[in-house]
Amino acid sequence: MAEMIVIKLGTASITNDGGKLNVDNLQKVVADVAALHRQGLNIVLVSSGAVGNGRAFLKNYKGTTQERKAAAAVGNPILINKYAEAFAKHDIIIAQTLLERWHFSNRKHFLQLRDTVEALWENKIIPIANENDVVSDLEIRFSDNDHLATLLAAGFGASKLLIGSSVEGILDHDGQVIREITDPEETMKSFVKDEKSSMGLGGMATKLSYASLAARLGIQATIFGLKGETPILNAYNGEVGSRFKAGESSKDARSMWLASGSLASGCIEVDKGAKEALLNRKSLLQVGITDIERAFNQGEIVEIRHKHKQIAVGIAKISSKDVKVGEKENNLVVIHANNLVVI
Repeated sequence: MAEMIVIKLGTASITNDGGKLNVDNLQKVVADVAALHRQGLNIVLVSSGAVGNGRAFLKNYKGTTQERKAAAAVGNPILINKYAEAFAKHDIIIAQTLLERWHFSNRKHFLQLRDTVEALWENKIIPIANENDVVSDLEIRFSDNDHLATLLAAGFGASKLLIGSSVEGILDHDGQVIREITDPEETMKSFVKDEKSSMGLGGMATKLSYASLAARLGIQATIFGLKGETPILNAYNGEVGSRFKAGESSKDARSMWLASGSLASGCIEVDKGAKEALLNRKSLLQVGITDIERAFNQGEIVEIRHKHKQIAVGIAKISSKDVKVGEKENNLVVIHANNLVVI
């Protein structure tokens, strides 16, 4: 089976300060993606920039939710047409792929998405993915396209996740790129400022968080900039950017999809004993639950936390309304071990 990678490009990396496409960067991106495509790789390109391209057509744009949706509606066809023109010079066809979080909320829905994308690959077509901003519900939208790219990488079994940025990677106090990230949490505390562009949603902190999650799931992740003639090829070959080494992962495809976060409806806080049980691949029992932070129904995905830090996700065996927090006598199984993935 062909190697699969996800390439994500942020708004600031492919547009200028006014929101219009940076033509030079776009040409470099397309040339590099085309080169990897010719090598036989299966690629999903996740591209921001729709809002940036559409905002100029809205009078007195202030960046409200509705204005962002309207700007995306205008900017998406502009963006995809620019990509289509650029890829056509390399004799490559692209497909617009607008996604919402419900595509990841259910395994059946996700498999339908994956089958469609695989049909595109079989026909040598590159899917260009973005969130369907026009209709996305505010409460269940992706936090940003770094989130979307990570979900795709995990669910599709990518070997690499390449996250393009307006800077060359994560910088130390001297402004030098940290080439290998071995301790993401310490790097976050020491070096990362969560600054966001005026047109994009994600900052470097979110890039680091999702790159770290991808690495824990066995996917090599790299945060890189677009300097140089072949920035994506260089990032793919490990020559530039900040790289998160892929950890050991024995998770199957179903577990990868679940562990990527998919669409967690509920959230549970557990005690130390429950945490230790989960780490030993045991089921989550009612006795170990200290709080239900978000309600859930039977069959929905639940995030499990200890001291407000995520430790696992799982599929609920029962509804939260049937859970009695503080009940010490009942060993009721809330999430079975077979439906749990430790993060």
